[in-house]
Amino acid sequence: MKKPILMIAIVFVATTTFAQNKDWAQYGRYEKQNAEITTFPDVVFMGNSITDNWYKLDEPFFKNNNFAGRGISGQTTVEMLARFRKDVVELNPKAVVILAGINDIAQNNGSIKLENVLSNIISMSELARYHKIKVILCSVLPCNQFGWRPDIQPSEDVKHLNAMIKDYACKNKMTFVDYYTPLVNDAGGLSPELSKDGCHPVFNCYTTMELIVTKGIKKALKNRKTYDVSSPKEDL
Repeated sequence: MKKPILMIAIVFVATTTFAQNKDWAQYGRYEKQNAEITTFPDVVFMGNSITDNWYKLDEPFFKNNNFAGRGISGQTTVEMLARFRKDVVELNPKAVVILAGINDIAQNNGSIKLENVLSNIISMSELARYHKIKVILCSVLPCNQFGWRPDIQPSEDVKHLNAMIKDYACKNKMTFVDYYTPLVNDAGGLSPELSKDGCHPVFNCYTTMELIVTKGIKKALKNRKTYDVSSPKEDL
């Protein structure tokens, strides 16, 4: 009996070690930054590559406004939900901006129904509200093609998911930020001046998004604060 028990123990340890090393939700991505925080951010931006790149391209927007960027490239809503407590709740912000769903549509972790994508967004929202954090739900940005998944045509799913997010936000008296309507082109994506691939924003697209989201933040927090937003660059 000892040998089978020993084998089970070895498999358990090996599996556990593999899972820990994999860090599938990337809990470790912001672990150091979270630990070093001495002043809680006013707002945390939770998201995927669009939020991740936003901080990389326009760090002053975050730092000057006491915002924290917690985007991780490639993540789906289930991964964001898994790390939501560590990367949002425990930072004790006044509000959270949730921009999520495009990688679910891209099937980064396999096929998923839009209803289940919404459920993950709802779970993040409920967790935030339980901890007295104001929720700002964002529409998914326009996207009509995935460079990494050319077999998927996302534009219709983007519209449907946005309608679902907006409906949920309105019914539950949460602030809804609409990036989609002012940014979408006739093809259902982002124009060349806003994106190099029809999906991911360039700097000047982010400056437009900053104007939009800060209005949503003011509405959610019921303040008249003037937020520092960046100006477009003519040489881009």
